[in-house]
Amino acid sequence: MRRRSVLLAAGTLAASIATPFTRAYGASTAVPVLDHQIESVYDGRSFTDLSPELGKIRGLSAGTILVTFSTTSRNQAMTLLSASDSTRPATEVAVCVSAGRLQFSVRHDGVVKQNHLTRTMYDDGMLHTVAVTVSAAGTTFHADGRPVFTTGQANFFGGAPGLDALNVARNRDSDHPGGEWFYTGTVTRVAVHDRALSAQEIAAESVRLDLADMGRISAVLNSDTPAVWLITGDSITHGALWTNGWRSYAEHFQERVRWELGKPKNSDFVVDSGVSGSTTADLVAKFDDRVTAFRPKVVSIMLGTNDAATASTGPAVYRANLRRLVAQVRALPGGAIPLFQTPNPVDVDRWPQRTALADYVRIMRDVATELDVVLVDHHAHWLETGGGTTPLGLLGDGLHPDQRGHLVLARKMIRDLRLFDPASRVCRLEIP
Repeated sequence: MRRRSVLLAAGTLAASIATPFTRAYGASTAVPVLDHQIESVYDGRSFTDLSPELGKIRGLSAGTILVTFSTTSRNQAMTLLSASDSTRPATEVAVCVSAGRLQFSVRHDGVVKQNHLTRTMYDDGMLHTVAVTVSAAGTTFHADGRPVFTTGQANFFGGAPGLDALNVARNRDSDHPGGEWFYTGTVTRVAVHDRALSAQEIAAESVRLDLADMGRISAVLNSDTPAVWLITGDSITHGALWTNGWRSYAEHFQERVRWELGKPKNSDFVVDSGVSGSTTADLVAKFDDRVTAFRPKVVSIMLGTNDAATASTGPAVYRANLRRLVAQVRALPGGAIPLFQTPNPVDVDRWPQRTALADYVRIMRDVATELDVVLVDHHAHWLETGGGTTPLGLLGDGLHPDQRGHLVLARKMIRDLRLFDPASRVCRLEIP
């Protein structure tokens, strides 16, 4: 694995499903030069040898590699598809899942011509379709039908002369004639096209399709361009008092992005503009001060706990305010990305004026569906965690999450934005 570690360092970035393969988003007109519906489960030793078909793709200078897979483990290097020179070391074109991240690499005689990894993670056991397109304009990663990373480098199979082995679930070279970088999980399909497919064509080839804004959020995370993350809401987002000196969920997220994702993401900024007592009406009125002034790229909104207890922001007003906030976010310079987060459930015995909170949460879900807004549903997650009831042990006063509650909020946000890594200190944090 030593060579693989070197290759990982060279990068600029950092439940199996047994159902038959289906294309979920319409018939595609794209005709691949190589196409295998494998529907195989790999155990870390098994593989599929497609070497007799290598001639179909050898020498291509542009095109698309497309793989549909689901993982059952997290390893430092797991091959989805690799074309290699089995007689020499360190010559291959490979698409891998590396410690949860998507990786595309091209090497020839040990010279790294291209090696990129996403920061977003795809080892969650769900079925994903990844596509890597290469053209004269550069290389783009697509995940679940959405572009998530682009680089100006453009190397494909033609960048690695001498290829004689083509494998699913392993890489093979002279140092490892039996194979290395074995995959564990399900691969249902691998395909190669001799041209860079359009985003629409890739969406049609994908078994599931992310919201466009989910793809844009992933692209922000995978980009080296600094971004401002604006997290706003009421006292829960504010993290006032009840965290007992521990980090709020916004602060945990900041640590995950600005420190753990490494340079240059530490040049991103995570701003918490939550204000205790706020409603959606307050945020609409103070939008310029609490949002626009920070020039954010992503705007997270968690509001509703106070709206549910305020007569002037009844359900109709709350719905209208959420719609207006989405429009305001998307109208920001550069087209910022809205993100909804439902508030946690509360102890209605102690806070009877908020008995309607669940209705407001449903409205937020409805607006998110209507306007294609990414939604982190803490309310549903907490009720699931509590077996259908509010987990009172996560609340400081029956309403505000305590330090443990904020950690639960943070983990849900991190997981839903595809940043969960069990090796992360934030993700594995335990509060005694």
